Amino acid sequence: MRKLLLALLLILIVAAVFFGLPTLVDRQMNSVAHAPPYRASDAAETLHQSLFVADLHDDALLWQRDLLQRHDYGHSDLPRLLEGHVGLQVFSTVTKTPRGLNYESNGADTDNITLLAMAQRWPRATWSSLLERALYQAGKLQHAVANSDGRLVLVRSRGELQKFLDTWQRDPQRVAALLATEGLHPIEGKLENIDRLYDAGFRIAGLTHFFDNEVGGSAHGLAKGGLTPLGRQVIARLEEKHMLVDLAHASKALIDDVLAIAKRPLLVSHTGVAGTCPGPRNLTDEHLKRIAATGGVIGIGYWDAAVCETSVGAIVRAIRYTVDKVGVEHVALGSDFDGTVHTPFDTSGLAQLTEGLQRAGFSPAEIAAIMGGNVRRLLLASLPE
Repeated sequence: MRKLLLALLLILIVAAVFFGLPTLVDRQMNSVAHAPPYRASDAAETLHQSLFVADLHDDALLWQRDLLQRHDYGHSDLPRLLEGHVGLQVFSTVTKTPRGLNYESNGADTDNITLLAMAQRWPRATWSSLLERALYQAGKLQHAVANSDGRLVLVRSRGELQKFLDTWQRDPQRVAALLATEGLHPIEGKLENIDRLYDAGFRIAGLTHFFDNEVGGSAHGLAKGGLTPLGRQVIARLEEKHMLVDLAHASKALIDDVLAIAKRPLLVSHTGVAGTCPGPRNLTDEHLKRIAATGGVIGIGYWDAAVCETSVGAIVRAIRYTVDKVGVEHVALGSDFDGTVHTPFDTSGLAQLTEGLQRAGFSPAEIAAIMGGNVRRLLLASLPE
């Protein structure tokens, strides 16, 4: 009996450590430089409350947090989104990351997410299928939407977005949610799986993440190549279905190849710019101009590898640089919240960014465009009818 009790105790200890590990990792890796509450000037708060705010990238679906409950760690949940006056949030699904992840060179032969999926008790199918991981995270968002009492609304079409906006104008205590995938390795090399993602509600498709895949090269991959033959078919299928192509994490060769064949506006959901912060994935002036020329939008990130400093000032400098290069109508917010990054604030502190833009000399109309107006325009023009 004593041996049995010791064995059970050991099992309980291992289970507690194993299943508690995701929350510990979440707390440590999705951190902020300054804890809430966040203060901004009266003028900034007044302006901020008049804005439609949209953020192009958040990885909250990866973690075992309940989106509908406020947390004292991580970067976002519905209560904090509402406190930050966010009108639209793009939620991305992370399905694979390599061990020893770095910005320079990663292979595709290892994976961290398998262990995380097991520890968070995801369905067994997700342990071996990247497609199932994307679909499971989509299901998590749909479950949150269904239980939000109308405060979180999944948007899949222009009509759904316009209906949300009409309601939001009368009552802004609600957030539109859009689904994106961080890389297209979840299609598992099969073009028809684009349709599976579309049917699950995905409307933005990142092509690559931290490694080269069957579609093309990553800025952080080994070969860093361009579009593969499958990748060319994928671009055509995405455009046919009115899914936005996201060039975040794409290699320079991949960006060039997509620019050469794209017929619709291109998106970069979360990035930095080489002009203020050199780095493997930060966009060159040439790529900024060519992406803007498609009618696209570039989301500026908040973390140090994107803007070279963890501060509102660094984010504003990157925004100012990009505006000066391509015009204010092509610049947006791309936080990368909950993407294992360290940021100046969580999503409840976005009025601080509005204040930073005011201090940098942006007009109220320019601030409105950057903080969400440009994303709203792009989605109303680009989502399926």
